[in-house]
Amino acid sequence: MEPLNFSAVSSAFPLTNTATTNKTSVANTQKNFASFLKESINSVNQAQNESDALTNKLARGENVDLSQVMIASQKASITMQATMEIRNKAVEAYQEIMRMSV
Repeated sequence: MEPLNFSAVSSAFPLTNTATTNKTSVANTQKNFASFLKESINSVNQAQNESDALTNKLARGENVDLSQVMIASQKASITMQATMEIRNKAVEAYQEIMRMSV
């Protein structure tokens, strides 16, 4: 029987403090999720603002292509609807988790 090669085992499975690593990875994940959520909401807001600006230009009689106004309006509407559906699903998931018995 061949003796165990501990150097190969230790290089394959390095000893780390998993509690510290887990806390760090959870914190990084939370920051990443928060920044993703903020960027997503900002993009929805930007689409709404672009749609409002084009609609106002059209209402004032400025030279604006009607198809661009309609596309911007639909884009803003769809992004808002998608955001609301995602929010609804997140709330439903939270409520389902709160109903679980521990």
